[in-house]
Amino acid sequence: MKARDSLIRLKRFQVDERRRRLGQIELMIQDFERMAQDLEREIKAEEERSGISDLSHFAYPTYARAAATRRDNLKCSAEELRGQLDDARLLYEDALEELKALEQRDDRERGEIRAQA
Repeated sequence: MKARDSLIRLKRFQVDERRRRLGQIELMIQDFERMAQDLEREIKAEEERSGISDLSHFAYPTYARAAATRRDNLKCSAEELRGQLDDARLLYEDALEELKALEQRDDRERGEIRAQA
């Protein structure tokens, strides 16, 4: 019984850890998307201020060019995190299924013990 209880506690801990990891990844994606949107607004404002919106123009604002690079990097990072999110979601779902199966088996065995007593 004690070994089974320890195993169930371990599985619950794993489920909680995987749920936390999912939340962390989701927050990181939201932060990256928010920062990319902020940079997009800054780029537009800089282009309007300078009157030049053609990226290939020789006088295109340096800040806007750097901000565009940063924005693109953030978008790529968010996309990579989406792949990690999918993987983390699968791991979470697997751990949850294992926990449920273990708890059901435990409930059945406890019921059998009670019935025998």
